[in-house]
Amino acid sequence: MQSFPNLDAFTAHAGQELGTTDWTVISQEQIQQFAEATGDHQWLHVEPDRAVRESPYKTTIAHGFLTLSLAPRLLSEIYTIESVKMGVNYGANKIRFTNAVPSGSRLRMKAWLHHVEPTNANEGTRGVRVIIECVFEVEGQTKPACVAELISLLFE
Repeated sequence: MQSFPNLDAFTAHAGQELGTTDWTVISQEQIQQFAEATGDHQWLHVEPDRAVRESPYKTTIAHGFLTLSLAPRLLSEIYTIESVKMGVNYGANKIRFTNAVPSGSRLRMKAWLHHVEPTNANEGTRGVRVIIECVFEVEGQTKPACVAELISLLFE
């Protein structure tokens, strides 16, 4: 894990790799819970027997947005900024789901600090808008599961 003392040190790291997480298993239980939370019960995700028979993957696969939803947790494993009091998800410039994440597979994320720019500060705070490129890899696959350029606001 990389640790930065403040936003200035983090900003100086722009254009460089932040790091890679450890592998994490994507379980069928996690996929089922995501389906319950979102109401997305497509058989490809939640019906293992049918997926074996009818899916080209021969198993269920994680929702693309389940993979993407892991970004905040995985980023917290990659870096920390000691002076930051609050971070807010701001959006994304682009997101692509380029490969399936089969149930039971292992996933990890690599992240690069693409760009940092000042943002309007509230009285008594200083903030930046951060663009981080996240690549979600499935163990044993050459093509990533997801590539996303995520935007966050960070405040000291």
